[in-house]
Amino acid sequence: MAVPRQLPNAITIARILCAPVFLWMLLADGGADGALRWWAAVLFIVAIATDGIDGYIARRYKIVTDLGKLLDPIADKVLTGFAFIGLSILLELPWWITIIVLIREVGITVHRLLVASDHVVAAAWMGKLKTVAQAVALSLALLPLSSVVGEWIIWVNIVTMWIAVILTIASGIDYVVTEIRGARRSRTDRT
Repeated sequence: MAVPRQLPNAITIARILCAPVFLWMLLADGGADGALRWWAAVLFIVAIATDGIDGYIARRYKIVTDLGKLLDPIADKVLTGFAFIGLSILLELPWWITIIVLIREVGITVHRLLVASDHVVAAAWMGKLKTVAQAVALSLALLPLSSVVGEWIIWVNIVTMWIAVILTIASGIDYVVTEIRGARRSRTDRT
């Protein structure tokens, strides 16, 4: 079966375009536990799940592109960033968590864009693990499950959110250390 070369990138762009729709759905009724909240959560879960789908297709059919390597982490950051911001606007998540996450995500994205003409920095394993942890924590925070399964789910979400924050910080440090080592190696190779 022939797969269009741009299919993974199209899926990634669709994920970016879903982000503002998701945020509107989350905030439209003030975050109430009604139909829009459920639909916002479902849209987020489906959109974040496409991260694995576009990567699988690109690797499986050997159509990995530099544009895809650049856009894929940006799409994740846009979607998760909107979720963190939306939950903080609704006062369901402390702003300090959102600020820490956004500083890490924006900083690394800006760096990736600055070095893109020199080399494309693909997401490392820790960054991918961080994205999964954020996706799980945000999905639990977005779904109004406490009214369905009980209050214990709130504690599960608190634990998963802490894991996501710790991995966000650790993967940011890992990224910086890896880039510094790479720059030093590059300078040494030139001399």
